[in-house]
Amino acid sequence: MCRVALGQMEFARAYTLELLEKTPAERWFDVPAGAPTCIAWQVGHLAVSQYGLLLFRQRGRQPDDLELIPGRFRKTYSRGSVPKSGPDQHPSADELLSKLHKVHEIAREELQGMEDGEGLLDPIDMPYAVYPIKLGAILFCPLHEQIHAGQIGLTRRLLGLDPVR
Repeated sequence: MCRVALGQMEFARAYTLELLEKTPAERWFDVPAGAPTCIAWQVGHLAVSQYGLLLFRQRGRQPDDLELIPGRFRKTYSRGSVPKSGPDQHPSADELLSKLHKVHEIAREELQGMEDGEGLLDPIDMPYAVYPIKLGAILFCPLHEQIHAGQIGLTRRLLGLDPVR
């Protein structure tokens, strides 16, 4: 199951990156009229949530995690935060993308070490998919990313950009 989730995460991330690559960086900070979000918030949120699901819930907070996901970054992009418009409200597009890549890289490395299944049935708190165990959080991660890829796609369209697919 862990290997399946890893494959789904790679698919979801490839689609997210395709959407981002076809979105001008200067438009990442615009909240379209009638929309509740911007691309920058979506990217920051994906980094924070992947950290939470695949690192924090799997192995707890590590000393380097405060550098990886500082408290201010977590508060800006966590569930329940309010997306803000404008480049002065966010790190740059390059910084957000770098954070997204770094969390994904670390999570992938750590999950590959868990493919033997040890500890995957340990209980955790929400969010998770179907099962309140570590594996449930891993299974939820690609589903969550696809939800936000859809929001990125819709935000792009509201910005007047052509569809990617």
